[in-house]
Amino acid sequence: MRRYIRALFLCTVFAVFSGWYFYSKLFNTDLSVRQHDADAGRVHVSSRTQGPRMVPADKTAAEKPHWYHRYIMRQHGADGPPSRAEAPSMHLAVVACGDRMEETLTMVKSAVLLSSGSLRLHIFAEEQLHAGFRDTLGSWPAAVRSRFRYTLYPISFAGDQAAEWKKLFKPCASQRLFLPLILTDVDSLVYVDSDVVFLRPPERLWALLSRFNASQLAGVAPEHEEPRVAWYSRFARHPFYGATGINSGVMLMNLTRIRSAYFKNDLTSVGLRWEELLMPLLQKYKLNITWGDQDLLNIIFHYNPDYLLEFPCKWNYRPDHCIYGINCASAEQDGVHVLHGNRGVFHNLKQPAFKAVYDAIRQYSFGADPNAALLAPLEAALLKTTNTYCGKSHALLTKTLAQNLDRVNKNIPPPAGHDMTTDAGSVADGFSLVAKLS
Repeated sequence: MRRYIRALFLCTVFAVFSGWYFYSKLFNTDLSVRQHDADAGRVHVSSRTQGPRMVPADKTAAEKPHWYHRYIMRQHGADGPPSRAEAPSMHLAVVACGDRMEETLTMVKSAVLLSSGSLRLHIFAEEQLHAGFRDTLGSWPAAVRSRFRYTLYPISFAGDQAAEWKKLFKPCASQRLFLPLILTDVDSLVYVDSDVVFLRPPERLWALLSRFNASQLAGVAPEHEEPRVAWYSRFARHPFYGATGINSGVMLMNLTRIRSAYFKNDLTSVGLRWEELLMPLLQKYKLNITWGDQDLLNIIFHYNPDYLLEFPCKWNYRPDHCIYGINCASAEQDGVHVLHGNRGVFHNLKQPAFKAVYDAIRQYSFGADPNAALLAPLEAALLKTTNTYCGKSHALLTKTLAQNLDRVNKNIPPPAGHDMTTDAGSVADGFSLVAKLS
């Protein structure tokens, strides 16, 4: 009998110590998870657009830290980490490689200058450009820096074919295809090429996301307005969207929907997830595409037209819209909202009207009177371009800009010692403080 009592006693003691060990482990694990979540909150900013939210099919992917996040370099605005109580910001993404840093900063300057809210910038750039971005953005006035926050990311592509993706069309351009897989905590964003400048508050473009129906997950402008002269309808050797194809230089993206959608395709009879589709599509069409990732997007939306919202060309106005005469009806009516200087026209004399707009924004200094230091010199420069087709319609390039400049300086005081009377005579270079890159 005593042996049974001793055995029962030993079992009881063993059970007590086992229970204590189990609960101590569980407690420590809970603490580490909470600490990880707190750290993640300092790295990732979660934003949700208005309207219905689609839950990703793979819930565990949203719960686990993404492989890419350990490489993120976070840069806050002047006021430190954002509060969870803050209103959701507009998310704006851009990619910069090679000599595109100043061009990218000019795009950012135009967005911040005209923005009526808070901007959340996602800047993907080669490592050697990061110091230049930090130095220049950090040199802007505190009142300007308080209106945006930014994160710098290295250029990176999922999978083992990074070199093939990087050399597709232009260096790093195909990075935009991987935004849904990298920015897993972002619901929606506006993507723009670096050779873009805003002439209207970017929030107006962001607001187009509210027009998405239940199936739409991206928004773009058509490549051309006239099928008879459009590039895709004349030269493409692959499927493309609609009658003229799409231009992806300005793109609305609901990343949540892209991550959870299944895409019809000509590779298999079943729908494929975004990450399953990209590389097989490139392998099939890489000898038939000219414009890289834009062509791949055209192929994808050719088979999935119900996923796409088509917005007017005034939001992606390019030389093609005026080089042979105006063929963008929405810009004729409302003015140009976003100017896209593709084919290098911001940096050469092929389209001097486009270069004049870019130079005026690049040279503008925050705090100076925008009408005297930006609009007046721009209008004078545009008058010298009327010998070109695009220059003849120069009023379209300043219409919306002039309407939005009056309120620009309400929250941006002039720089110390600044003489407002000299604005018309001299325009400072806003990028004189860019540090030399090592």
